[in-house]
Amino acid sequence: MREEFVASLGQLDKVVDYLTRHISSDCIIFLSGDLAAGKTTLSSAIAVSQGITSSVTSPTFSLQQVYGDRLFHYDLYRITNDEFFALGLHEELDRTGWHLIEWADQSLKSFLVNAGYNTASISITPDGDSRKYSIEV
Repeated sequence: MREEFVASLGQLDKVVDYLTRHISSDCIIFLSGDLAAGKTTLSSAIAVSQGITSSVTSPTFSLQQVYGDRLFHYDLYRITNDEFFALGLHEELDRTGWHLIEWADQSLKSFLVNAGYNTASISITPDGDSRKYSIEV
């Protein structure tokens, strides 16, 4: 199923509401978009919807941030797939919850889909003062 939204920062709740209703509670969610497209901003809105009160930041240097016990946020911009597996980050994907992954490449996505993980993809594109969210569940 594919859905598209155009939303400003103040309208992100409608995107998050859609995600909450259509994505299972255990899912790897691939976030794609250019630098500063709004991947971490969407991640922050998702965290708020799950009752997370701590600040959500891009895990560019830490590679992974964990919020509560069911929200995991990864940034793979600086590492290869081999490094992802060598660091054992793939083992984290078995934890219950949503796993938001920024900058995953197609081969990692394909591997995880073929391994039987439940996945979704969100592509974010700037559209004036808003963003276009293309969601595939």
